[in-house]
Amino acid sequence: MSSQVEHTDVGAYALGLLEEGDRRAFEAHLHGCGTCQAELREMSGTAGVLTALGAGEPDEQEPSTPPAPVIDMMRRRRRADRRSRRAVLVIGTAAAAGALVAGIGVGTALDDGGTTPEPAPITGERFTRTNPETGASGTVGLIDKGWGTQVSLELHGIKGPLRCHLEAVSKNGERTVVAGWRVPDKGYGVPGQPKPLVMQGGTGLTRPEISRFEVRLDEGGTLLTIPL
Repeated sequence: MSSQVEHTDVGAYALGLLEEGDRRAFEAHLHGCGTCQAELREMSGTAGVLTALGAGEPDEQEPSTPPAPVIDMMRRRRRADRRSRRAVLVIGTAAAAGALVAGIGVGTALDDGGTTPEPAPITGERFTRTNPETGASGTVGLIDKGWGTQVSLELHGIKGPLRCHLEAVSKNGERTVVAGWRVPDKGYGVPGQPKPLVMQGGTGLTRPEISRFEVRLDEGGTLLTIPL
């Protein structure tokens, strides 16, 4: 049994069911926990009654430990409490993981093996722009979320090798990176490789706060600006 201190150990302590390590840990915890002290005072009388359950005739020797049904009841209660706490932890962890994934850019145009998965559609409020100087053109799709804005990007007319990222720029000049990617030699949305780059990411900026999106080179420079 673990020596981790739990408030649910009060009943087991009152009935003398804790092992030595657990008992010492709980007594140290009890010294500074008013809640457990109050609960222990309330349970002291109950513990005495439960200990007497199952005793034989008055002339029989009183058992030194509670009867087996009482012990089983307390142990089942402690196991149930621990399972409940573990379930809450798993649910909370899954929710946090889901929120994290929502903010990570995901590329769907080409993987390193050269396969071509079906690109995810651009959904939400759409904005499109072309830069004649670089030949790049793209569309962003925006969806309001409780955590900010979900952003989809479809990009054509870029040749590699390059490393790029998409930035959301607010009306007051704040910049946040939505997603980043590598452009292979073949490029995206060009002759010989007509498939566009399609990605999805997110920004903590709300839709009304965003002024524009910029496709930028990691080494400096802008390939495409998409104003809203």
